[in-house]
Amino acid sequence: MTGLDAFHDPASIAVVGASGTPTKWGYWLARGALTGTARRTVHLVNARGGAVLGQETARSLRELPDAPELVAFAVPGPALGAAVDEALALGARGLLAITAGVEDERGLAARVRAAGARLIGPNCLGIYDASAELDLVWGQFRPGSLAIVSQSGQLGLELAGLAADAGLGISRFVSVGSQADVTAHEVLTDLAGHDATRLVALYLESFGDGRALIAALTALRRAGKPVLLLTVGASDAGRQAARSHTGAMTTATDIVDAACETAGAVRAETPARLIAAAQLLVRAPRPTGRRVVVVTDSGGQGALAVDLASRAGLLVEPLPPPTRNAIAAGLPPQAATANPVDLAGGGEQDLRTYGRVVDLVAASGGADAVLMSGYFGSYGRDIPAHQERETEVALELARSAVRHGLPVLVHSMARSTTTTEALRAAGVPTYEDIETAVGALGTAARLAERGLADVRTSSGAEVRTPQAAGGRPGGRPGGLPTAAPTAFGYLAARDLLAGAGIAFPPALAVTDLAELRHAATRLTAPYVLKADWLEHKSEHGGVAVGLGDAIALESSYMEMSLRLGPGRYVVEELDRRPHVVEMVVATRRDPSFGPVVVVGAGGTETELWRDSVLALAPCTHEDALSLIARLRCAPLLNGWRGRPPADTGALADTVVRLSRLAATRPDLLEIELNPVRVAPAGLLAVDALITLTAAAPAAPAGEIAAGDSSTGETLR
Repeated sequence: MTGLDAFHDPASIAVVGASGTPTKWGYWLARGALTGTARRTVHLVNARGGAVLGQETARSLRELPDAPELVAFAVPGPALGAAVDEALALGARGLLAITAGVEDERGLAARVRAAGARLIGPNCLGIYDASAELDLVWGQFRPGSLAIVSQSGQLGLELAGLAADAGLGISRFVSVGSQADVTAHEVLTDLAGHDATRLVALYLESFGDGRALIAALTALRRAGKPVLLLTVGASDAGRQAARSHTGAMTTATDIVDAACETAGAVRAETPARLIAAAQLLVRAPRPTGRRVVVVTDSGGQGALAVDLASRAGLLVEPLPPPTRNAIAAGLPPQAATANPVDLAGGGEQDLRTYGRVVDLVAASGGADAVLMSGYFGSYGRDIPAHQERETEVALELARSAVRHGLPVLVHSMARSTTTTEALRAAGVPTYEDIETAVGALGTAARLAERGLADVRTSSGAEVRTPQAAGGRPGGRPGGLPTAAPTAFGYLAARDLLAGAGIAFPPALAVTDLAELRHAATRLTAPYVLKADWLEHKSEHGGVAVGLGDAIALESSYMEMSLRLGPGRYVVEELDRRPHVVEMVVATRRDPSFGPVVVVGAGGTETELWRDSVLALAPCTHEDALSLIARLRCAPLLNGWRGRPPADTGALADTVVRLSRLAATRPDLLEIELNPVRVAPAGLLAVDALITLTAAAPAAPAGEIAAGDSSTGETLR
């Protein structure tokens, strides 16, 4: 199979379905293709013949004097197959199908690959490359350094339009459409070597081979081209069919965020926020940390900026005393110089004060970015005599950013003025509202943190992911195999997980009173009685806790077995250790990204608290500790109000062990330990649920081969 060279800078192009009517796709493809005639041969094909846009057309590809390297199709769906076959017969290497409504996309793609060619689309909105003068899209793009790769063509065009409004141009645009042949991760990998691209905006609705996508994002990060991702799937609807508590706590975007963290990318919430961050990342030096100093000419605007910065995860720390003294030397006595820096009218007295203060802050060593907020940008508009001086200060702000190697951002009350345009032209990101400015800086800071660290691939084990698309009726985040998955009982789960090194309390299985009485003599009271086969025992009255002696155990067993019926029950010793924190540790298998591991606040209220974080599996001990530290409940583990700290090392070890088990066992769809009781010395898992893929049916307890979790053996 060939690469994507035919889509880079083809020597010749043919547009099939060329039209002179501006409302038709054939017009825009022909018009764009003709802009590159100084660089390549362009053929136009129209079944009726005649001239289109001043150039004579051929009635079919067979009439062309030579085989075009790239063919773009704007023909009805039923006609696409024959047109593609004609192009392949001539020896075309690249095919671009705008056409929607193609019935057999897979068959079409198979024919293309068999011929050694590549296909972008169908159902896409074209491609563009500024440096190659390749223009096969609807509309007009401004050349620049932002690449856009989008599964939704129209959303890709929206991103391009927002970029143009912000004064940013496009280096390459690829609407991947149905991805019948060429996939998004191939396009992204290809962009790593694209010299004109400095930043990539990516929109995807489905991720296909998620691990291949991570590899592509990683390649871009290593090439110094950050990726900002847009996707969908954060709603509650997908969680409704989740079988485990963990599945109900997480969304598809949680998994995407974990993938982004692994690869060094960042997810943006909206197209506007993505482009706001892109403006900073393309124009300015990139921040190397989270410290921001706010410089303002308004106490109110400064306070608001600081609040927003803190909420965005940025650090607002006081400037060092020498810098504060230097700043104060030229300001009114009432000025604030710690952080935020409030000029208190000093800027109005002398516009050069803005540049002087920003330069002092940037040189202080106490900031990774400077955010200026307030009236600056409006002086020249409101007092024309000040325009020249304000423009000079704008250029000085840009020079300070370059001189000190950190970004200077400006939030201006002015919508669009000579000064704000001068700021942007000089490389200073400029925003109309403070929330957007702070959000852009927060995104850039997260990218900086991820870009500075090596990719965390842990063990490097190959992870096979299920290829089944779709899922059970109603859907769920991450999807499930088409056939319904199965689960097996608590004892069987204990056997498997104990073999992976997970600690449980002593327990015995019972099926009648005689076995129950024997178990009472072998185990130490107080006891816990559980119905082995129930997935969520507390919800169905399938667990009794704190049974103080054999009599209480027998009484509880009689009541429970009469209510739930005969079956396998479990008698387990109650964990009575003091100062315990209940956690949940779990794994899920996503059809695109493979296994993920989750850790969070556990117990019966785990779904209520929704305090969990996740990472791709397998993970390292360092990764696990980092996840735990991000939890809202982390202070409980660290020793809340005089309590001794819990054994977070043991918790991290359990996270790692579970992640490795999930990574080596593709038949395990979900694993959940809830609760995991973490004490000052060690932990115990006191309930477990394992859900198998449909291809690996559950076996009765006692027939599970525990073995070494690293063998990858199947359950039997």
